[in-house]
Amino acid sequence: MPYDLGATARLTAECREPGGALVTAGTATVTVTLPDGTTATPTAAETSTVGQYRADYVTADAGRHTVRWVFTSPAHAYTDSFDVRDQAPPTVLSLQDAKSLLKKESPADDPLVRFWLEATTRAVEYFVGPVVVRTVTEDHQVGLERSLALRKTPAISLVSVTSLRAGGYDYDTGLLHLDPVTGAVTRTDGGLFTGPLQVVYRAGRPIISANILAGSQLILQHLWRTVSGPGRPQRGMDDFDVTEPIPGLGYAIPNRARQMLNPDDDGPGIA
Repeated sequence: MPYDLGATARLTAECREPGGALVTAGTATVTVTLPDGTTATPTAAETSTVGQYRADYVTADAGRHTVRWVFTSPAHAYTDSFDVRDQAPPTVLSLQDAKSLLKKESPADDPLVRFWLEATTRAVEYFVGPVVVRTVTEDHQVGLERSLALRKTPAISLVSVTSLRAGGYDYDTGLLHLDPVTGAVTRTDGGLFTGPLQVVYRAGRPIISANILAGSQLILQHLWRTVSGPGRPQRGMDDFDVTEPIPGLGYAIPNRARQMLNPDDDGPGIA
């Protein structure tokens, strides 16, 4: 499961001789490659078990990290990876609400519940656009246009509209009009935009409607059952008997959840 940003990732590996037996290495080096391509080399040490090594790395960047272990005497190597969440990953339901819904009260269940809650949020926003309020930064290639269209809606407010060209013109957001539904931005003085421009704005829903919350709960329950149950239910059992595939999505999204999201569906792929 992904680590929270700032948490310690415990990295482990084993050194084995060519025959497969665990042995103490002459040297053990672990290199962590960060998402930006830089590297870190936390100290590796053998545990109380011969041939088993451990290193602790304090995460500082969100994204995929690659881990490379290299041992000498005998020569052995091992490669792995781990992920680090954003500082505040968006979730349509709280962790406590999700755990109550799934009847998983043990803290040991938290990592898996959080993983599927984040996946559920992504699925919901695929259909209805941003739900959790967040700041969005976009580059727009415009040239003498009467309006520009933000890519994520509903949009709440403009933060800044600045030129990406040296000496270019920056726009006062107080003199711009934003249509929150379509994401269209126009100048109130009737003038034109000239780019390229970088637009920073807030998108999402300050108040999440009941149908979106209900659809989110249905998707989370469905995903949890399909991956954590004793096995895939047969047709005519559990929730598979009321689930039909959505083109391109298979059975990941139950039809009844899709129907709950319909009133806010602006078309797929906008989240």
